[in-house]
Amino acid sequence: MERRAEAPPPPPQGLDFTVENVEKALHQLYYDPNIENKNLAQKWLMQAQVSPQAWHFSWLLLNMDKVPEIQYFGASALHIKISRYWNDIPADQYESLKSQLFTHITRFAGGSKIVLTRLCVALASLALSMMPEAWPCAVADMVRMFQAEDSNVDGRARCLALLELLTVLPEEFQTSRLPQYRKGQVRSVLAQECGSVFPLLEQLLQQQDSPGFIKQKVLKCFSSWVQLEIPLMDCENLIQAAFTSLQDPELFDTAVEAVVNAISQPDAQRYVNTLLKLIPPVLGLQEQLRQAVQSGDMETSHGICRIAVALGENHSRALLDQVEHWQSFLALVNMIMFCTGIPGHYPVNETTSSLTLTFWYTLQDDILSFEPDKQAVYQQVYRPVYFQLVDVLLHKAQFPSDEEYGFWSSDEKEQFRIYRVDISDTLMYVYEMLGAELLSSLYDKLGRLLTNTEQPSTWQHTEALLYGFQSIAETIDVNYSDVVPGLIGLIPRISISNVQLADTVMFTIGALSEWLADHPVMINNVLPLVLQALGNPELSISSVSTLKKICRECKYDLPPYAANIVAVSQEVLMKQIHKTSQCMWLMQALGFLLSALQVEEILKNLHSLITPYIQQLEKLADETPNPSNKLAIIHILGLLSNLFTTLDISHHDDDHESTEVKKLPVQQGPNPVVVVLQQVFQLIQKVLSKWLNDAQVVESVCAIFEKSVKTLLDDFAPMVPQLCEMLGQMYSTIPQASAIDLTRQLVHIFAHEPAHFPPIKALFLLVTSVTLTLFQQGPRDHPDIVDSFMQLLAQALKRKPDLFLCSNLDVKAVFQCGVLSLKFPEAPTVKASCGFFTELLPRCGEIAPVGQVVHENGKVLLQAVLEGVGGQASRSLMDHFAEILFALNKHCFSYLSIWIKEAMQQDGFPSARVSPEQKETFSQQILRERVNKRRVKEMVKEFTLLCRGLHGTEYTADY
Repeated sequence: MERRAEAPPPPPQGLDFTVENVEKALHQLYYDPNIENKNLAQKWLMQAQVSPQAWHFSWLLLNMDKVPEIQYFGASALHIKISRYWNDIPADQYESLKSQLFTHITRFAGGSKIVLTRLCVALASLALSMMPEAWPCAVADMVRMFQAEDSNVDGRARCLALLELLTVLPEEFQTSRLPQYRKGQVRSVLAQECGSVFPLLEQLLQQQDSPGFIKQKVLKCFSSWVQLEIPLMDCENLIQAAFTSLQDPELFDTAVEAVVNAISQPDAQRYVNTLLKLIPPVLGLQEQLRQAVQSGDMETSHGICRIAVALGENHSRALLDQVEHWQSFLALVNMIMFCTGIPGHYPVNETTSSLTLTFWYTLQDDILSFEPDKQAVYQQVYRPVYFQLVDVLLHKAQFPSDEEYGFWSSDEKEQFRIYRVDISDTLMYVYEMLGAELLSSLYDKLGRLLTNTEQPSTWQHTEALLYGFQSIAETIDVNYSDVVPGLIGLIPRISISNVQLADTVMFTIGALSEWLADHPVMINNVLPLVLQALGNPELSISSVSTLKKICRECKYDLPPYAANIVAVSQEVLMKQIHKTSQCMWLMQALGFLLSALQVEEILKNLHSLITPYIQQLEKLADETPNPSNKLAIIHILGLLSNLFTTLDISHHDDDHESTEVKKLPVQQGPNPVVVVLQQVFQLIQKVLSKWLNDAQVVESVCAIFEKSVKTLLDDFAPMVPQLCEMLGQMYSTIPQASAIDLTRQLVHIFAHEPAHFPPIKALFLLVTSVTLTLFQQGPRDHPDIVDSFMQLLAQALKRKPDLFLCSNLDVKAVFQCGVLSLKFPEAPTVKASCGFFTELLPRCGEIAPVGQVVHENGKVLLQAVLEGVGGQASRSLMDHFAEILFALNKHCFSYLSIWIKEAMQQDGFPSARVSPEQKETFSQQILRERVNKRRVKEMVKEFTLLCRGLHGTEYTADY
């Protein structure tokens, strides 16, 4: 398209769909610098493509004197009309449409490639719609048409056009919008038609004088056809020809794709004889593979590995079943082993080994699924193979030399990390096959490595063996393994000169923490290493997470070490060695540790641990609020709440039977956490008074109490009055969702206890009245507060419905707020409001104020629910609306039958798309169903689709 000095004016929306206007719009789309104009042109062109006039202008746009962009648009419009509006085409026009497309494809055979492809896709779409009745031998006809002599068009160009057409036909079938029954019918016709295609493809591949680009196209075409589930034996000759093409570097990639696609089709395993015939040519690639590896040709080794893995992974079960061919399958397995152990470091000098990992899972699963006799035979053959695999994987998991690793990019390091995780998962899986013998062999190797003074080993070797051990110990119960004591004995002998090795030592100790809990005498062997590592910022994650595991699993055996652990932790916390999240984990570790001490010990340790932070907080509380002291305050509050999350002297969290014996006598006196909270309560109030406007600080304060309440449960009781008062002051000054969430927690735990009811009732009423005022001012800006408030109301109804009997609770206003919330655009808020009504409606009978409000205002609620179902609310919420309808029907039946009738009589309600009959049917269905909630959910889903005009469309598939 030649550039003109000035773009033509934008086509107005009402413009006729003529050739001239389409060309103007295309010019604008490609060349107008103004993005608005481009968008207008694009919208208009989309309308043009689907307009009836498209049948006329498309052919004119395909004139040979037009530029490719314009021709392409014409071909695309034809494809859209044929594929999406097939039913608009009269049957008597099929033939002329077909011959016009053939003519244009021949004309474009030597022209623009993109236009040719588009025209082929249009003819393919036509063929799929006409098969089999209107065009029984479509594929054979296509082959015949293009093989006929046509003096105007060069034979090669014709051949390429035919190959393009045959390639896009299966692809168009895969993406076509044919209805399901037609899809099956057309698939089987196409599978038979391959008899017209494959001989042609074989002939073109075997011809000596076929140029490379034709062979390339032939292989692509074959790749496309095998995905139609064509019997593997019909593909034999072409697969063999593709194997031959692997010798030609130009055809290598396409040939790999073709072979892999053919072998991988799900149906292939039915053709065992053909699969067996494929093993020799795959094994025949080993020399080419070795040379590629030697010369560092990663593309070739990758391609050959893909073929071997495709055959092994997809068909291991079928091939193992052929017991008399066990040796040839074992040879294939060994070839895959060579690919797993390919020299070089992943992902820098090789990218192939990772392709093989799932094969080893599959092979093992298949062996273990045989009946005992056959399994025993295969175990004998393959156990040695899997022991070799472990060696190969641990070799591949080794880090490169420090110098080499220093040159890796951060992306390469991350890929290597993920690759090691995959190896770790594979080793854990292999343990199922090899069992305890695997741990013994790893232990022996490690022992020899660490005690051999003749040949000092590299740290990489030691690290990989430990990594293998840790991979298994992390997920498999090694408590009965006889090699763990030896391993724990070896760990202190490892000379740790390197971060990666130190990390793995830490994670290995962490993986053995449950074993240490059963063998406490060994704790002293490893604990000093962990405490030493805590001081190294590079080992932050591994050392802190390991200490946390030990403190959680072994807490009853740690009192002798507690003073030391607390001292070291305090020191690293004060030096600010670790990032925020590790500091939080460290506090959780200390919480576990302190839980097992005597109360006075806990208080002593808490005092020394927390005092520096309290002093810091006192200083911060006096300062004028600014961003940096805000971060410091949030950090300190976070440390406290993480400590209180795990500090639990009542042992709520103990689920180990083994700890029953070690349980300490029940503590007397107040809980240490409560003692500390009471000491810092006024300080926290002071901080709050300055930061009430800041949601994050308020959230951090609420988190301290929320974590403490959750952990302490009833022990928290002494704090309830103070906390209720503080929450009330906070919420009435500046309402925030975190304060309501904490109120809900208190209602949940304490509301049904008479002693605590007065403060909780007062807080509940205060929060409700403040929130009602917020609703009067306009709640739209606070969906989070509305969401939390609805959850609080539901919790109150669940735990203490008496709260709704209070004379100063305006039940009617609360009800109206709920109805308003149902109309919010935020799905979580609507869900919470539905939860409120689902709790409220069953209380109609027992709580008079609730019954009265529902009977007077229930119709408004029904109206809001039906609006949501009618299309106002997201479809994902329909189950929640259905719950309200079900509850209304169950608890207010006589009212509902009147309300629903009145609501449905409104014109166009809840949607203009549903007829009076459909509304009547829905109403009757709902009123009839009072037992089965699932049925009501199905009715609502069905009705909402009708209301949205989606019933019977492809959008309903999401349901």
